[in-house]
Order: sequence, then C-alpha cells, then structure tokens
Amino acid sequence: MAENKSDRLPQLQSQQALVEFFDTHDMGDYEDQLPEADFEVEVRRDRYLVSVDGQLMNQLLEAAKGQQVSVELLVDAWLKEKLLKAS
Repeated sequence: MAENKSDRLPQLQSQQALVEFFDTHDMGDYEDQLPEADFEVEVRRDRYLVSVDGQLMNQLLEAAKGQQVSVELLVDAWLKEKLLKAS
C-alpha cells in the first residue's frame, strides 16, 4: 500500500511499464486516477459434459497419462478422428 494516498500515478510509456509498476504498487491506491472501463462480455457455452462409465474413465485417464495430455484433449481428439472417419 502506498504511504501517501495523494501519490499521482506516474506517466508510463508502455503497457508493460504499467504492468511492472502495479507489480509493486497497490492499484487501490490509484483507483481514483484510473479510467473507467466499459465493455461487453458475451457468454457462450462451448463446452459440454457427458456421462462416462467409471471403468471407461479409468482407461481414458491411463491413456491420457501415457500420452501426457489431459483427458479432455484426448477425448476431443479421438471424437474428432472418429467423426472424420464416419463422414
């Protein structure tokens, strides 16, 4: 926390300099000097949950571990591969 709340935010030459400044300073001490941000967020659901048998999940975990990838990536790749072959 800054010792004096009247400290002015320095004029920094780059976004990286600003990031480095706030690595060592409390952003709350400069809140009144920061510009207000206005932006929209579009929330989209692009992930789905599917039920998998426990024994099958154990096999998937082992296969993913053997390939050093996450189960999600492994299953995604296998499903894409299977769909391409089915087309």
